[in-house]
Amino acid sequence: MIRFGKQEEKVHNYTPEEGRKDSFAHGLNFYKLFFVFIIGCIIGYCVEMLWCYLRLGYFESRQGLIYGPFSPVYGMGAVIFTVVLYRFRHSSSLVIFLASGVIGGIFEYLCSLFQELIFGTVSWEYSNSPLNVHGRTNVFYSACWGILGLIFLKHMLPFFTNLIESIPNGREK
Repeated sequence: MIRFGKQEEKVHNYTPEEGRKDSFAHGLNFYKLFFVFIIGCIIGYCVEMLWCYLRLGYFESRQGLIYGPFSPVYGMGAVIFTVVLYRFRHSSSLVIFLASGVIGGIFEYLCSLFQELIFGTVSWEYSNSPLNVHGRTNVFYSACWGILGLIFLKHMLPFFTNLIESIPNGREK
């Protein structure tokens, strides 16, 4: 189509609740959650390696799968944070921090319990730390989850939404 005159190109930074209506991953749907899962797996792997380096002074691979830099527990955590915290996106930082801390602590507890019951192994043990819950989680790590959830919801999810929704949906001509 030939158009005459000056065309202005609009650049949008979409928020998760606004989104691109013409995107294949508009709103919260399987496609967006799939990409959030994959991105969460990779970022979780990197965070675990960095945390190991900061605590122990060396890098240690913390991948959860045989191939690739993936930690599926973090991918699932990112999906849970996205789905559950989505309703808090307009809330105060304190509310998001507290909700993220509770959700992260519960998720960490359940992952530890699941691993021990199903596989008979233990990956983390916090029995010697103050304010722990059956050695599976503690207040310190719940606060870390609160901070991560706040950063995730306020900064990372809008960035990922823009990135994911910029993928053409195949119907555009």
